[in-house]
Amino acid sequence: MREKVEEALNSVREALQGHGGDVELVDVDDEGTVQVRLTGACAGCPMSQMTLRMGIERALKQMVPEVKAVVEAPPSEAQA
Repeated sequence: MREKVEEALNSVREALQGHGGDVELVDVDDEGTVQVRLTGACAGCPMSQMTLRMGIERALKQMVPEVKAVVEAPPSEAQA
């Protein structure tokens, strides 16, 4: 399932990169929870939760029906 999720993320990545941001796949568990980290301009953006829910989560659930939820991972040490 991880490969399917990565492919689906690639489909939304272009839009994020167009705004100076990106998304990194952190983990996919057996229950269908996908953990991602927003990077670049998306990290800390006031609209990041809307991007996560209405953009990334919606796209992943459409393209990979096994995905049940998308959650944001804490910032990496490099971002903190």
